[in-house]
Amino acid sequence: MAQVHARGRTVRRRRVGGPARALLAMLLTALVVGGAVPYVSGAGRAYLSYLVLAEGEDAAGAARAGAESRAAGGQVVQEYPQIGAVLVYATGAFADRVRARPGIAAAGATRTAPVVAPPRAVAGTGDFSAGTGAGTATGARAAGAVAGRGAGRSGDVLARGGDRADSGTVTVPDPGEAGAWNLAMVAGAGIRAGGAPAVSGGAVPGADALHGVLVAVLDSGVDDTHPDLRAAVDPKASASCADGRPDARTGAWRPDAGVVESGHGTHVAGIVGATRDGRGVTGVAPGVRIAAVRLLGPLGQYYAENVVCGMLWAADHGARAINNSYFADPWKYNCPEERDQAALIAAVGRAAGYARRAGAVVVASAGNDGQDLGAGRTDERSPNDRVSGPAPVRHLGTECVRLPGELPGVVTVTAVNRDGHPAGYSNYGRGRVSLAAPGGDPDGGPQGAIVSDWPDGRFAALAGTSMAAAHVTGAVAVVAALHPELGADGLAGALAGTAASGCPPGAFGCAERQYFGAGLVVLPR
Repeated sequence: MAQVHARGRTVRRRRVGGPARALLAMLLTALVVGGAVPYVSGAGRAYLSYLVLAEGEDAAGAARAGAESRAAGGQVVQEYPQIGAVLVYATGAFADRVRARPGIAAAGATRTAPVVAPPRAVAGTGDFSAGTGAGTATGARAAGAVAGRGAGRSGDVLARGGDRADSGTVTVPDPGEAGAWNLAMVAGAGIRAGGAPAVSGGAVPGADALHGVLVAVLDSGVDDTHPDLRAAVDPKASASCADGRPDARTGAWRPDAGVVESGHGTHVAGIVGATRDGRGVTGVAPGVRIAAVRLLGPLGQYYAENVVCGMLWAADHGARAINNSYFADPWKYNCPEERDQAALIAAVGRAAGYARRAGAVVVASAGNDGQDLGAGRTDERSPNDRVSGPAPVRHLGTECVRLPGELPGVVTVTAVNRDGHPAGYSNYGRGRVSLAAPGGDPDGGPQGAIVSDWPDGRFAALAGTSMAAAHVTGAVAVVAALHPELGADGLAGALAGTAASGCPPGAFGCAERQYFGAGLVVLPR
């Protein structure tokens, strides 16, 4: 048993591991109850994945981290030369060994459920071809066979009756680009009596100007065969990072229909940039180019290495905004006093910082737990890749953070309903959130939720801070088209400067900074 110290209280969680026989039994259970598990192979040893960070945040640092990881008995499967880090698979007490090696700043396990083998190499993938580092040639596919399926989910989206989108999502008829109250709201139309947006009056740059802007949707994958998204998704800038290694083979960025939540990224992408053609929906920035980067792995997890890979890929391909409508698994909140979690904070923080320096605004959803991020809180879902049993109740302080939404410099987005008031499910917190945007009501049907694209040419009405973040990402694209000279901080500052004009009057106006941050996002005129 391992002890996890959370704000003065000690709780206990079972450390997943054990001999090959136990792993095989759990694997067979997963195959029966959870569908096929890819790449069943190896000798049945219990491997965990680790992010190892060198003191140097550059290619030399990554080389050092790789060498020290091998010396400590690990297998390096991906280098991140942009940030001086590597992804390693190892058994036993690897973390303790590598932390003691010279030049290592941090190391931490990125999962709690072991796999029976490291991921297999796939020729021709694994290269950050447009970036500053060469990556490795090990490829990208599912990371071995796992012992069991996760117990949680990561997309910040709500569906009626629960918070899994794909298992209970009801699709809606083609809306014909009508009734988009959310677009009217971000256009600065304001709120009329009764909660209905006024007629839109904002101006969006032409499709040609927006086509010069690339934004990245890091999510469950994007169905680029959807009529609304065929012209938007840029295959040259799209990839899968579903096991922490970039895979740019054709279609790797598309959702895996066998994984719950797989439609989430298509819905988010539609909000950002669906084509204006009189059918379906229109995005906030119609005409923008979308880099579809699939993070969601075959077991329904957004592990930290997937996030790091996606951030670096998007930055190296010139994205001006990077949308993150999820939290990094397996910990809903990562606490710096836990050595594994501290390493994950550092790794994702380095990747987000790299993206911002490259000119990308990192946008993230605030989360759907109705919690004050500026106060102590509880976590009853982590680790959400555990193979059995309930999660311990973690009582956390403000030092514990959601990744990537609570990292410095990230634009964190809360959700409002159609009437402009904060959605009851949305996380909030003074000094912890940046902007508010339409997220909708999960019980409001197509008129109260956000209607957007769904795989296989369909449409769905969903609600959540996932949807809110997508509106802000689209708004960043609009500002970037109007002001291509601005860097990441300039783009974020421009949106903050126009946000207050969109807030509703009354008790929940922009003075309520814990709910709105700088205000309700409004497209520049």
